[in-house]
Amino acid sequence: MKTTIDRREFCKYGAMGIVGAAVSPSLAAFGGQAARTRVAIVGTGIRGTTTWGMNLLRDVGGRVEIVGLCDVNPDRVKVAQRWIGGAIPTFTDFDEMIRSTKPERVIVTTVDATHSEYVCRAMELGIDPICEKPLCTHDFQAQQILDTQRRTGRRLDVTFNARHEAGAMKVKELLLAGEIGRLYSVSYEEFLDLDHGASYFRRWHGLKQASGTLLCHKASHHFDQLNWWIDADPVEVTAEGRLNKYGANGRLRHANCRLCPHKKQCDLYWDMTTSKQLMEMYADCEDQDGYYRDGCLYRREINVPDTYSVQIRYSNQVLVTYSLNATVPYEGQSIVFNGSKGRLDVRNYNRQPWQVPHESEIRLTRNFKDSTVITVDPQRGEFFEHGGADQRIKRMIFDTSVPDPLSQRAGLRAGILSSAVGIAGYTSIETGRKVRIDEVVKL
Repeated sequence: MKTTIDRREFCKYGAMGIVGAAVSPSLAAFGGQAARTRVAIVGTGIRGTTTWGMNLLRDVGGRVEIVGLCDVNPDRVKVAQRWIGGAIPTFTDFDEMIRSTKPERVIVTTVDATHSEYVCRAMELGIDPICEKPLCTHDFQAQQILDTQRRTGRRLDVTFNARHEAGAMKVKELLLAGEIGRLYSVSYEEFLDLDHGASYFRRWHGLKQASGTLLCHKASHHFDQLNWWIDADPVEVTAEGRLNKYGANGRLRHANCRLCPHKKQCDLYWDMTTSKQLMEMYADCEDQDGYYRDGCLYRREINVPDTYSVQIRYSNQVLVTYSLNATVPYEGQSIVFNGSKGRLDVRNYNRQPWQVPHESEIRLTRNFKDSTVITVDPQRGEFFEHGGADQRIKRMIFDTSVPDPLSQRAGLRAGILSSAVGIAGYTSIETGRKVRIDEVVKL
């Protein structure tokens, strides 16, 4: 038997329909005459400028007012100001921005390793931070954030938009309904194609000191999903990691693609000059900080694995196997849930060299019974960032009256635990031993 949920049905299907209404283009006007929240942004790269700048005003403009922009690169913050529109004051000093603009909330979209610095400073200055994932990249940062929040009592939101993807929401709904009984184990496979996977290694994400490895950056979404689905705390992590393709594995290298003398010999050469947006945001600003957005994939400084295998044990004895590969020819996810009454098989199709529907496919098989296939429309399109997940999370953050039947709001604890799994993972890779979560942070 097969059940299909299209876009129209999505907005009225069970608990998912409560937040599904948030994806309408008319969302900019929601909230009526409610007072707008004064918001400042620190970190004005692409995500800070578009998702949390331009698109924030598009999606929840009736609820927010952007009062300040801050970035260490003085040219890039001016680009952000121009793209977002209006005469928003710009700064290169965070404290000065806070003193001058007096925001109620600060959105942190800087390099991952600096998130904790701005989150803690915002709380110390009496501001409630909103932080892009991951919340932090090192154990001392996790403890510092936890201690600072307890001392100041400030509200913290972490933008785990993957909780708000239509397929993920449906999985949560099925688990809450007990469709497969008591959960025993989960297998989560994330595979990135050579376009998406390579993009991390062109950027600062390929440096552990900046990203905490892909276990902190990319996988923080997945670890949070697992924690949310399983509804228990991770206890212990074991991991392996290898750098198989990028970095020193390359035969030819240069500082970046644009100036590379080996363009014709490199099968992963990327021409950033074809993107007016990226050239303006990065190339035109690189003389200020020396950052190449099109950095060579084979720079010897790359020091994070491109292939990961992780095992996680939870407090309720659920066992998880997780893998991430950034070097494969197609892209998507395969997630399996095994329980006392049955099994869920989840397949998300992103890009592949064969034609398939792009819906999330969930197969529910109960013990000794027939299988049911549920397909969920991921709501693709220019407006629907991450299948509408970005729109839904913005509404939930800036309108606390929005119902939350699936416990999608993610705060301090969710941010800490997701980061802690990633930190424990790369620590296990480096030390060759199991790492307990309580070694990373004392909750």
